[in-house]
Amino acid sequence: MKLTVVGGGSTYTPELIDGFARLRDTLPVEELVLVDPAAERLELVGGLARRIFAKQGHTGRVVTTSDLDSGVEGAEAVLLQLRVGGQAAREQDETWPLECGCVGQETTGAGGLAKALRTVPVVLDIAERVRRTNPDAWIIDFTNPVGIVTRALLQAGHKAVGLCNVAIGFQRKFAGLLGVTPSDVHLGHVGLNHLTWETGVRLGGPDGEDVLPKLLADHGEAIAADLRLPRALLDRLGVVPSYYLRYFYAHDEVVRELRTKPSRAAEVAEMERQLLKMYGDPSLDEKPELLAKRGGAYYSEAAVDLAAALLGGGGSRHQVVNTYNNGTLPFLPDDAVIEVQAAVGPSGPAPLPVPALDPLYAGLMANVTAYEDLALDAALRGGRDRVFRALLAHPLVGQYAYADTLTDRLIAYNQEHLAWA
Repeated sequence: MKLTVVGGGSTYTPELIDGFARLRDTLPVEELVLVDPAAERLELVGGLARRIFAKQGHTGRVVTTSDLDSGVEGAEAVLLQLRVGGQAAREQDETWPLECGCVGQETTGAGGLAKALRTVPVVLDIAERVRRTNPDAWIIDFTNPVGIVTRALLQAGHKAVGLCNVAIGFQRKFAGLLGVTPSDVHLGHVGLNHLTWETGVRLGGPDGEDVLPKLLADHGEAIAADLRLPRALLDRLGVVPSYYLRYFYAHDEVVRELRTKPSRAAEVAEMERQLLKMYGDPSLDEKPELLAKRGGAYYSEAAVDLAAALLGGGGSRHQVVNTYNNGTLPFLPDDAVIEVQAAVGPSGPAPLPVPALDPLYAGLMANVTAYEDLALDAALRGGRDRVFRALLAHPLVGQYAYADTLTDRLIAYNQEHLAWA
C-alpha cells in the first residue's frame, strides 16, 4: 500500500508517522511518500520519519520528493495537510481582523475566509493532478478550513473525505474521565467543521447508554475549564460545545484577550523553529514532547482509522468525518458538508442518523452554512463583492461597515495569493 502526504514537510508530520508506525497492523503501509516544495524542511522531517519507522520496527519505505505528480502516482490515498502562505499568512489572519473588533482566527471569521480564499484553488489543482495520475485514490483533507475545502473537492467530483481531530480529542478526554477505553465511547457529535456540539456520549456504540448528563454532573468543572467557558453555560446547554464555539459564545471577551497577547501564529512559529532543530538531530528517533503543544493531538489515530476504513475492503467503521449532508440534517441543503458520525467503508462515508436538533444549534449551523456557500463562491470565482457578501453573512462579522473594511484588508494582505486581485 502506498500513501502520500502532501505538505509532508509540516512539523505535524512526525505525529502522523508515529501513528503509522504504531498502528501498522491496522494500516499496513509499504511506501509512504512525503511531498513538499520546502526541500530543507522536508529532508529534516523525512529523516526523522525514517528513524521512527526503524525504531518501531516498521518495514515500510519513506520517500521524500518535491515532485507532486510522481509523489501521488500509484497512491491509494493522498492526505492533504498544507498551509498556503505558511505561518506568516496565519499571523496576518489572526491580527488584522482585531483592528475592526472582530475575532482574528485562522479557520473562522474574516481570517478563516482569507485562508479559504488562499487554499481552495491550490487544493483543487492538487486534486486534479491526483485524478489525472491516479483517479481511484481517496483524498483525505486535513487542511483548514476543512468544511469549505472538502466541499470544494466534493463539488469538483473528487473522492474526498474531510478529517478533523476535535471529535477524537473529546473521545479520548471523555474516556479518561469515565475510566473506559476510547473505543467504548461513541459521540453524538454533530455540526459543521469547527462548529460542533457533543449532544450525547454513549457507551458501547450508538445504541448504548447516554452518560452525557452524568459526565456533566460529575466533571462539568473540568470540561468547562478546558473549553474556557462557564460551567453554568454547559449546565444550561446540556451539551458540550467544541472549543471553537467560544469564538461565538464569548466573542467580545476573546477579542479583548487576543489584543493583549502574542498571536497563536507567533507561538507556533517559535515552536516550529525549535522542532525543526530537534528533527535535525540524528539521534532523535521518536516524536518529541514539544510536538504535543503544536496542535493536532490524536490526528494520527484519526487518519489511520479513516484510511484503513476507506482502503480496507472489509466492513464499515464508525468515525466522525466531514462529508455531504444528503438529508442527514433536514434544515441544511444536501450538498452542505457536515461533521458527524458516519459508517465509513471502501465506498466512502454514510452519515448515521442524527436526532432532531435544538434550534439554538440548528440556527447557527444554517447561518454558517450560508456563509460557507458564499465563501466557496468567492474562493472559486473571486471578486471584491463576493468577499464582502461572505463577510457580511458571517455571524462573527455581520455589520456592513466591518464587512467593507475587512474586505479591503483581506484583499490587501492576501494579494499575492489571489489570482483575481
